[in-house]
Amino acid sequence: MSNEKVHEIVLWEDKYKTGIELIDKQHHTLVDLTNQLFLACRAGDDVLNVVFQDAMHKMVDYVRFHFTAELVLLEKIQYPDFQNHKKMHIDLIRNVLDAAKEYDEGKKLTPNNFVRTLRDWVFGHIAVYDKMYASYAADQKRKGILTETMLREIETAIGNEG
Repeated sequence: MSNEKVHEIVLWEDKYKTGIELIDKQHHTLVDLTNQLFLACRAGDDVLNVVFQDAMHKMVDYVRFHFTAELVLLEKIQYPDFQNHKKMHIDLIRNVLDAAKEYDEGKKLTPNNFVRTLRDWVFGHIAVYDKMYASYAADQKRKGILTETMLREIETAIGNEG
């Protein structure tokens, strides 16, 4: 393992690929933000509060953006498990926002544990549940129901941020 990788808590792996370019790009950004949070945890106590708080707020904002984009995609491709997927997103956002609020209010939060929990949820979710909709989308493409042109139109509608 290279010296650079020692400072990362999440390494991008092919198991996270959905085959949908916009989503994969956003997942890469989630990897980067998770690693920024991890590095913030490694900062000294004097800067931990400011650095971690800033990184956590960036992560919260990006997770919201990504989940919104993903749900627009799932709705447009008429993913049959849309409601369950949406509920999982809502539950995570609620948990992250609660933790962020408690941290902002001065409640003791172990940043390292928070980052590891977030990493496990987000990347477990990507590796299992996002792969399920990716498989559905691939099947729709094979059947000619979903085309690359349609996916590009959906991506344009969502926006190319990330």
